Amino acid sequence: MRTMTCKQLGGPCDFQLQGDSADAVIKAQDHHLKEMVAGGDDTHAGALKDMKSRWRRPISGMGWYRATKRDFANLPEDRSPAMSGTQAFVNSTGRC
Repeated sequence: MRTMTCKQLGGPCDFQLQGDSADAVIKAQDHHLKEMVAGGDDTHAGALKDMKSRWRRPISGMGWYRATKRDFANLPEDRSPAMSGTQAFVNSTGRC
């Protein structure tokens, strides 16, 4: 299990996203961004738009995806499943 923040994935906040793979963390970020924007948080709207547009431009989108996978792989494993502070798991709420 590793942790990345919304900001590390291109978002505006330090909300922690946790997963066993880069793909799981990216999915958690997508969920977090959608939930924040749906709740009226305009600070996340730009990051959500960027996330959606990555897949419309496959070459640059794959560059971001590869860099994110590399960054995730370079992170240390979380020491304990119980973290302090704000966190998200793939199937939990994405609120800041």
